[in-house]
Amino acid sequence: MSAFAVGESGFLLDGRPVRLLSGALHYFRVHEDQWGHRLEMLRAMGLNCVETYVPWNLHEPRPGAFRDVAAVGRFLDAVRGAGLWAIVRPGPYICAEWENGGLPAWLTGEPGTRARTRDERYMRHVRNWFQRLLPEIVPRQTDRGGPVVMVQVENEYGSYGSDTGHLEELAGVLRAEGVTAALCTSDGPEDHMLTGGSLPGVLATVNFGSHARVAFETLRRHRPGGPLMCMEFWCGWFDHWSGEHAVRDPAEAAEALREILECGASVNLYMAHGGTSFGGWAGANRGGGELHEGPLEPDVTSYDYDAPVDEYGRPTEKFWRFREVLAAYRPGPLPDPPSRPAALAAPAGVALTGWASPADVLEALGGPETAGPVPPTFEELGITRGLVRYTVDVPGPRQPYPLTVRGLRDLAVVYVDGERAGVLTEAEPRLEEPVAGPARVELWVESLGRVNYGPRLGEAKGVTGGVLHERQYLHGVRARGLDLDAFADGVDAVPFGPVPGDGAPGLYRGTVTVRGAGDARLELPGGTRGFVWVNGFNLGRYWAVGPQRSLYVPGPVLREGENVVWLLELDGGTPDGPAPRLVPV
Repeated sequence: MSAFAVGESGFLLDGRPVRLLSGALHYFRVHEDQWGHRLEMLRAMGLNCVETYVPWNLHEPRPGAFRDVAAVGRFLDAVRGAGLWAIVRPGPYICAEWENGGLPAWLTGEPGTRARTRDERYMRHVRNWFQRLLPEIVPRQTDRGGPVVMVQVENEYGSYGSDTGHLEELAGVLRAEGVTAALCTSDGPEDHMLTGGSLPGVLATVNFGSHARVAFETLRRHRPGGPLMCMEFWCGWFDHWSGEHAVRDPAEAAEALREILECGASVNLYMAHGGTSFGGWAGANRGGGELHEGPLEPDVTSYDYDAPVDEYGRPTEKFWRFREVLAAYRPGPLPDPPSRPAALAAPAGVALTGWASPADVLEALGGPETAGPVPPTFEELGITRGLVRYTVDVPGPRQPYPLTVRGLRDLAVVYVDGERAGVLTEAEPRLEEPVAGPARVELWVESLGRVNYGPRLGEAKGVTGGVLHERQYLHGVRARGLDLDAFADGVDAVPFGPVPGDGAPGLYRGTVTVRGAGDARLELPGGTRGFVWVNGFNLGRYWAVGPQRSLYVPGPVLREGENVVWLLELDGGTPDGPAPRLVPV
């Protein structure tokens, strides 16, 4: 057992000065069978610590219904086995380009903007969650022989609010539940963020991508003493659908890292290895500048982040540049990187053998249909990730009028009397062609990811305003939701028929025969937008708008011989287009 402490000028381990050279690796973005390899990669880069968030919504999808919280403990055990320390950032808000910033949608749908405050409706759920989570962390602290040296209070709170009493209450909950490790906060190196997000007696750290000396000067104005640490050194960045792929020059990033270390500071590389937002858990941001109130910018499935260890676990040029910098701050020679995980031996095509219409899939896997005067939100229907079919009748006879969906979040494929009439978005919520009555309108509305950062955090999904015909609201709305989680155990109930030749939307079933299973990419050249499962494992969202062009398939997901593929195409693929196929990485 070791004693880790925050000294006046630095960190201490059993009374000796120590510098944390940490890297972010999210256990929930890496297949569990590959944790060990990725941790060895971090050690080989020169790191002595790993940092991870904990996404609340992944582990409590419904109030009181917990799912594999023990994964946190298993990961921390793997960290200890790799000879690394650990920084745990349990939130409850984490950002992380993750759906709703890690907060459950059922939670933010209840208190609204009271989330991330001392409001008791929010804090009651937080306490219940921490009482379930912290037993996975507390026994694994360094003073009990484990790897955990530090636990973070909330995350970048100064970018969101100023309720420092909320932070004090969270810190009190952590301490009451047995956290004895050092506590910290992390915020941008700006005065308003540090005043809103830091706590007396709790280590304040800062997040930035460059200009370390300037950032630490700002921190020192607020904290004259204590260790210096960059909790998030942004050595890369994330991508949005229909945007450009983000890259950062390796040499320039290495010099920025060198500057941090020359300041005598500790560091956490964000990200050291990004991984993948499997399962449709990628979040979204709001564009429009510093206020984050602009158009929705959904995050892609890949969380490669242009990190030194890429999405497939391979060392990049940035890895070798960072290793060279970090080696000067580590005693003795660094270990060699581990061997790469096995890659798929040869390309393999996916044979699509069955298809079910969206209506059939909804009938088999959807929740109960509701009826009411106004459209319910996803949150009211209990839908986290997926889509909702709204049905409303246009009375008649009446002449054609514009049909507009107010408060649409995020995208709707529209059918009028069974015929496809267009695709609507938040930015373009009106059909091009007017609609005459009587008519039946179906809106298949899809969430593209809940906002994970900024003042729009927790906003509802679905039709949040109403359906207008001319200026008149159409009342009497039926709604039925289809959550992605329903596919895990219910696909056998879907009535599959022959594959249509027109690339129609729906659920496609197929198989792929593998020889030499290993890491692969799934290419979908004929698909437009949807989700893919391989052997029941949800790879995440694909979308032809790019910049991501394929989905990562971890080797442990595949097996020798026949593998089952489900492909949920939500928009309609290319008729007679190329079939999906697996290719080696």
